[in-house]
Amino acid sequence: QVQLVESGGGLVQPGGSLRLSCAASGFSVNSHFMRWYRQAPGKERELVAAISGADSVTNYANSVKDRFTISRDNAKNTVYLEMISLKPEDTAVYYCYAPAFKYWGQGTQVTVSS
Repeated sequence: QVQLVESGGGLVQPGGSLRLSCAASGFSVNSHFMRWYRQAPGKERELVAAISGADSVTNYANSVKDRFTISRDNAKNTVYLEMISLKPEDTAVYYCYAPAFKYWGQGTQVTVSS
C-alpha cells in the first residue's frame, strides 16, 4: 500500500530555513520520480521541485531556484525539501507527490512570518 507522510513544516521568520521530509512506504523512492508541490490560500497548487528516479535529475520552479533543494535518502526511503532564505510568499501547505501512483501526502504547513 502506497503511503506518503510529510513532516517538518512550521513557523519560521523571513530569511530562515526549514527541511521538509516525505517518508514513503509501499514503493522505493530511488526508482520513481518524486515531486514537491505547494498551495497557498486562494491559489492553485504549484509544482516546486522534482527529482527523477534512476539518475536523480532535479528541477525547480523559478521562484525557488537557488533557495530550495530536493534530495532523497534511499536507505530511509525518504525525499527531502531543504528550504533556505525563506520569504513570506513561500507560506503554503507543502505536499509530496508520487506521479507513478498518483498519490499525494497529507501536506505540511509552512508559515514564513515575523
